[in-house]
Amino acid sequence: MEIPKNETTTTPTKGGIGNRIQSSNDLNNNNNNNNNLATQAKVEDKSPKILPVKGKRNILITSALPYVNNVPHLGNIIGCVLSADVYARYCRLRGYNVLYVCGTDEYGTATETKALQEGLTPMQICDKYHKIHKEIYEWFNIAFDHFGRTTTPHQTEIAQDIFNRVYENKYTVEEQVEQVWCDYCTRFLADRYIEGTCPKCGFVDARGDQCDGCGHLLNATELIDPRCKVCFDRIKRFVPSAANPKPDPPGTLSRKFSTHLFLDLPQIEPQLEQFFQNSSSTGTWTANSVSVTQSWLKAGLKPRCITRDLKWGTPVPLERFSDKVFYVWFDAPIGYISITADYTPDWRQWWKTPENKVEYVEFMGKDNIPFHTIIFPCSLLATRENWTMLKSISTTEYLNYENTQFSKGRGTGVFGDNAKTCGVDSFVFRYYLLSIRPETGDSEFLWNDFITKNNSELLNNLGNFLNRALKFVASNFENKIPESSDWTEKEHKLVSDVNALLSQYLNEMEKFEIREGLRTAMKISAVGNGYLQEEKPWTLVKPDSSPEDKVRCGTILNLAVNLARLVSIVIEPFVPDLSEEVWRQLGVDNNRVGILNDKWTGKELEAGRTIGTVNPIIKLIPPAKAEEWRQQFGGSQEERSKKEKEDKAKKDKKKGGGAAAKKEGQPKKEGQPKKEVAAKKEGEEEGPSRTSLKKQQKRERKEKERQDKKDGIAPAKGNKGKGKQQQQGQGQGQQAGQEQKPEEKKDDASQPEEKKEEEKKQ
Repeated sequence: MEIPKNETTTTPTKGGIGNRIQSSNDLNNNNNNNNNLATQAKVEDKSPKILPVKGKRNILITSALPYVNNVPHLGNIIGCVLSADVYARYCRLRGYNVLYVCGTDEYGTATETKALQEGLTPMQICDKYHKIHKEIYEWFNIAFDHFGRTTTPHQTEIAQDIFNRVYENKYTVEEQVEQVWCDYCTRFLADRYIEGTCPKCGFVDARGDQCDGCGHLLNATELIDPRCKVCFDRIKRFVPSAANPKPDPPGTLSRKFSTHLFLDLPQIEPQLEQFFQNSSSTGTWTANSVSVTQSWLKAGLKPRCITRDLKWGTPVPLERFSDKVFYVWFDAPIGYISITADYTPDWRQWWKTPENKVEYVEFMGKDNIPFHTIIFPCSLLATRENWTMLKSISTTEYLNYENTQFSKGRGTGVFGDNAKTCGVDSFVFRYYLLSIRPETGDSEFLWNDFITKNNSELLNNLGNFLNRALKFVASNFENKIPESSDWTEKEHKLVSDVNALLSQYLNEMEKFEIREGLRTAMKISAVGNGYLQEEKPWTLVKPDSSPEDKVRCGTILNLAVNLARLVSIVIEPFVPDLSEEVWRQLGVDNNRVGILNDKWTGKELEAGRTIGTVNPIIKLIPPAKAEEWRQQFGGSQEERSKKEKEDKAKKDKKKGGGAAAKKEGQPKKEGQPKKEVAAKKEGEEEGPSRTSLKKQQKRERKEKERQDKKDGIAPAKGNKGKGKQQQQGQGQGQQAGQEQKPEEKKDDASQPEEKKEEEKKQ
């Protein structure tokens, strides 16, 4: 069914569903009071702000602003904020002057629609999800210098000022745009809020901009049997009553014309070409950023619409367009500037002072490339002012989930708040996501692989080396770093090998090859493991050992502890929590600015320094957890949320019923004990029996033995019949530096596994 045309030019009226959304002017005015209070509080904040410093590398880092209409999933997190955090941490270690800003993108159609779905105002939706985003990023230990938002007076002021400059310089044009209108909602519908059957593959829930069934890009007018998603969502949520037994029918769709402003990209194209050639040659652009930008330029730029018929957004500062707001992809990148302005009143030193030689670096997923390499640069170039322009850009491919796609819209995959419920430290999620970062192609999040990397790489390689070296010092040298005698050829070779890897690591991190940088850091740890395994210091401190053996043991451990310090530094950008704990156990100052040098001497920590209390840091994850998590996070986010609410309601009902009976203090009636016994038996049937629990424990022991054998860990004696918790404790005991014979454990056992996993990915 084709959407009928209506030749009249229409603007939205304040009626129907649209009446429940305030106008952008009203919203901005209403929120200015709150934002002004926040601004006043910031003026009173006397804490020093990070500003460009003459003579230093001044690096401004931004990551794509996460949209505020939903909880971020792991694909969102690795694509922007986590990758940028790793690079920012690396830069601080190198002593560069860094400012990392980000925030939530809060204007646009998606926010309006989410507000309608949840029965809230757009501002309430923004407040709610900004808080959720902030808490998730805090759990993931993302070290923003400032995390802001786009619903601020600074955003309105700066976005309107940029537009006014562009408009005055005659880089805009006006055009009539045919759009889809819903007569019930009394509003124009964005393409993504029109659904229907895909004309190419027949998928019945295709959106007006793209079909999730076949992946083809679409126009809303191409859909078969199109429908208003807002109306159908309203009908789905309808609760009948005596006064209102049936929902209103969905609105009728028609096509109407509306006048919009366009950014005249063809007129700016020569300047953009020059910018692209200069930036991509002097900076670092990932291959997909270059290819996407080149494809746009090769096809020839076309005028791009920068206004929308919405009520929630930055108002267009022209009287003839007072009923419109800026399109989110004109408005949102300006958020980087306004969020910097919220952070410091001297924001122009980062954005409009060329003599400061600021290097501007962006991180995002590949779907955001044209908006940051075409639209945003053109918007700034059209002002004819000296803005800090993009120098380097790191863009990832897609992260998939268990043979399907992560999707915020459909709620599939693991979301940031889900990760917090797994009982696993956040640094394990950071490590895994960064180890599979989709740098050169799409990658896959798999629970089996997640557990394997924790157990064979984090635990058996990194954890084993760090804990082994420190524990041996604690138990044999009274918690003090031993003296070092003259080095042999082996020590000189180790320092040379480590420095070669360190040089490789620095080169990879400078080029944003973050996944490769992590692998190289783990190779440095593996070198330490191999050194301890080859030198066997535990054989040099036996009761019958000579004084020379004890001195040799001290030399080995002195170098190993110094290498542990270097390892804790190079892994800090990836797993900062773990690194911080190693520094605590080393007993060293936690100030890490400028401590990563070009060369490692192996003599950074002096002999006689007292180390802290040494404890295992990394825990073994039972392989059986993979299937548990796969089931836990199966289906859509909506289905999981519904099930969680139902389970909670059942528990509350049982708990409430018992509490009520106890509160009332009713005397026991005849036969009541039988009912209690019956209830207990019924509950026992729902859970596993004692016999089944024993079988399950037996299966888990066998699975652990199989995994230990695979990882090169010999079974400890006397474990038969002991519980799973005790076995895990023994696994950690191995990590804690107990003496091990070569045939009992290979310290570099993770290396074949790492190679195997790499071959599997390739």
